[in-house]
Amino acid sequence: MDFPKRVGLVCRAIPPGRVATYGQIALLCGRPQCPRQVGTVLSRGTGGEVPAHRVVNRQGYLSGARCFLEPGIQRLSLEAEGVPVSPGQTVDLKKYGWRPGEKEQEALWAAFQEQGI
Repeated sequence: MDFPKRVGLVCRAIPPGRVATYGQIALLCGRPQCPRQVGTVLSRGTGGEVPAHRVVNRQGYLSGARCFLEPGIQRLSLEAEGVPVSPGQTVDLKKYGWRPGEKEQEALWAAFQEQGI
């Protein structure tokens, strides 16, 4: 399994205007015990070109500052996609959280198999 490539693929599947958590991405990659490693992949850029601004922690907090060259980029990027960020730097996961359906999950697994990752 190539975990960084899986992270990149899953992150690219997050639709504009939605966010996912590190844990959710780890689960979708088949490694539910590895949410911190998702953050490492994103901060190092080893997953390729990904919309890292759409990834938040399990409380909806914007915790990906290491992925961006300037402070506030994650917030600005989310707001540009219509995702409001509270003054406390959080996103409402109930309203803006990505919930991939069964078909989307199957498509991700098929892509992992097809790409040998």
